[in-house]
Amino acid sequence: MSSALPILLLVLAGVLVGGVWSLYRQGAPKGALLLTALLAVLATLGGVLWLLPGEGQ
Repeated sequence: MSSALPILLLVLAGVLVGGVWSLYRQGAPKGALLLTALLAVLATLGGVLWLLPGEGQ
């Protein structure tokens, strides 16, 4: 499962980016856009950082 988790995080980030675009096109409130964008950034960072080699590998 540990090798699938970063992939799932990056897939989630892609879905969230699509959600941001969709919300933007629908004229959603700025707070909803910022929250969704923040979640997309966090999912992307989590997926990328998980893939980086580190201690213990």
